[in-house]
Amino acid sequence: MPTPLDDIMDTFASVDQDTRLELLLDYAQRLPALPKHLQTQRDMGMNKVEECQTPVFLWIEHEGEKVRIFADVAEEAPTIRGLISIMVHGLDGATPEEVQALPGDLLAKLGLSGVIRMNRAVGLAAMIARIRKGEAK
Repeated sequence: MPTPLDDIMDTFASVDQDTRLELLLDYAQRLPALPKHLQTQRDMGMNKVEECQTPVFLWIEHEGEKVRIFADVAEEAPTIRGLISIMVHGLDGATPEEVQALPGDLLAKLGLSGVIRMNRAVGLAAMIARIRKGEAK
């Protein structure tokens, strides 16, 4: 059964480059607000993804057999905000096995590897590693 992330990747793969960039910006606008119980932690600098030039804050929580993913990225960084939003929308509520299957080549699967700068790709790799590692705790 396809996961929401599979559906997102299929959507990106089915459109042209300009539309992919529009979709990425759309996801940037749709990143869910950080729950209040995590806002204080963010304000204290907790759960910051240090490898990202843009301030990115990322939490992985467990609710029963499901994984919850929460993130905060400044609106002034729509590319990174869009990428993290894709992972949140695609994996929030997933099983631990689905989270572990998060592709390391997500940019390529989204058809964005040619348009995302290397430093952002490094940041994305760090976010993917953090999600996988956070899930494994």
